[in-house]
Amino acid sequence: MSKQNALPYWLSAPAGIAVLSLVAIPLIMTFALSLQTPLSGGAIDPTLTAQNYANVVTDNYYLQIFARTFILAAVVTAVCILIGVPEAYVLSRLPSTWRAVSIVIVLGPLLVSVVVRTLGWAILLGREGLINSALIATGLTSEPLQLMYTYTGLVIAMSHVLVPFMVLSVWASFQKLDLATEQAADSLGAGFLTILRRIVFPQVIPGVLSGSLIVFALTAGAFGTPAIIGGRRLKVVSTTIYDEFLDYVNWPMGAALAGVLMLLVLAVSILANRFIERRYKQVFE
Repeated sequence: MSKQNALPYWLSAPAGIAVLSLVAIPLIMTFALSLQTPLSGGAIDPTLTAQNYANVVTDNYYLQIFARTFILAAVVTAVCILIGVPEAYVLSRLPSTWRAVSIVIVLGPLLVSVVVRTLGWAILLGREGLINSALIATGLTSEPLQLMYTYTGLVIAMSHVLVPFMVLSVWASFQKLDLATEQAADSLGAGFLTILRRIVFPQVIPGVLSGSLIVFALTAGAFGTPAIIGGRRLKVVSTTIYDEFLDYVNWPMGAALAGVLMLLVLAVSILANRFIERRYKQVFE
């Protein structure tokens, strides 16, 4: 191999070493830990076994937690699509000055710590919070609604955290949109809704799918917001992993839960990417 051909490999070597050290090695160690057996007193039997994974896939307790986590991820993704796609459409049609201001507003939630944002939502969603106070003051309800430690509150908080990712993904697709097709459809008498349904939306579906993948993966692995808003009454996989590691001192089971979660999210990501590449290859080109 000539020096010229070897240059890209030498340039990428530091990044490869960093990834190997900070990502691959911890994942391998976590997987090895998941194949061991916990002993009393927090000790670990190094004998390799798949019993932890067998417990995950056969215990209804863990199956319900995984089902709850992925249902939550699917619902949050759907809410982000309903909010993010129209928002990205409006953003793409704004003048450059207002567009810059709007992008800052959209990115605003990402500039604040997720813990701070979640604590803010905990204050808003509490029984004496601003939302319940407003509902009671307007006469829409006579008693405070239970929004904390519920699916509703968790979906609201998670959607607020993750909508910017959907907006940015869809907005990138709108930047590639051919406006001539909209003008042609309008000149042929197509209505606004028809243009959106048959011209605009099919061209931005790759962005919607990419944003959905990001939102789904981040929701499935989120910890801070579910821990604060969901609490002990609404446990998801990430909070269960935390309990296994620190409360029950069952590190192998926590590692097994983390491994299963990672594999499931990875499987969804690969399947979604294959779908996007096959069905919308011409759009990307």
